[in-house]
Amino acid sequence: MPLQEREHASVVTHALAQHVLTDLRSVETSQVEFRKGLVKLGRLCGYELIDSRFPTETGTVETPLAETPATRVSGLDDVVIVNVLRAATPFVEGLLKAFPTARQGVISASRNEDAGMGEDGEFPISVQYVKLPEITEDDTVIVADPMLATGSTMVTVLDEILADGAPESCFVLSAVSAPPGLQRVREAFPEVEHVTVSVDDELDDDGFIVPGLGDAGDRAFRTT
Repeated sequence: MPLQEREHASVVTHALAQHVLTDLRSVETSQVEFRKGLVKLGRLCGYELIDSRFPTETGTVETPLAETPATRVSGLDDVVIVNVLRAATPFVEGLLKAFPTARQGVISASRNEDAGMGEDGEFPISVQYVKLPEITEDDTVIVADPMLATGSTMVTVLDEILADGAPESCFVLSAVSAPPGLQRVREAFPEVEHVTVSVDDELDDDGFIVPGLGDAGDRAFRTT
C-alpha cells in the first residue's frame, strides 16, 4: 500500500507496520519486545520507502534456462542513514535490513528537560557528538528518530546534516509524530520529507507525544 499523504507528513499505512506500532504503544510490552518491535518497524518503513520513493529500471537477466525481463531498484548504494542517538539505534538496525549497503552517520543530540519547554514550544538542544560520512548531491539521506515531538531536536540535527548543502533526497523517519513538530520541521526545512507511522493528537505540557508510546529510549534500554 502506498504512503498516505497528510499535511506535513507521509504516513506508512501498511497493516503490519500499524500492528507493530500497536504493540509498541502498549504499556504491557516488555523491554525486549519493545526493542524487537522497533527493529521490525524500521525494516518495514525501509521497504515502504523503497517501494514508494526509489526509482526502478528495467532490463533483462539470464536465468539458467532463458533470458527474461527484470526490474532493479536504483539508488540503493547511495543511501546515508543517520542514527539520532539513542532511541533510534534499534530502529536503524531494522532500516539496515532494507538498506544493507547504506553508509551510516551518528548524531547525539538531546533536549534539556530541566530547562523545560519554552513559550514557543521549543526546547534548548545540546549536541554532544557528530560523526557523518561524506554526503553528496546524489545521495538519499534518511534521518531516523522514533519520536518527533516538538521538532526541536530534529531541526538541530538537520542543521548539522545539511550544513554543506542538500542531497538529492532527504527523509526524516519516525514511528510517532506530533503536529507541532511536523510543522516546525517543515517550516525550517521545506525540502525535507517526513515519513511516519502515526501522526498523534498533541503534545502535553511537558512536550511529550499523546497518546504516543512513552519514552522510546527508556523503554528500549530499560532506563528511567
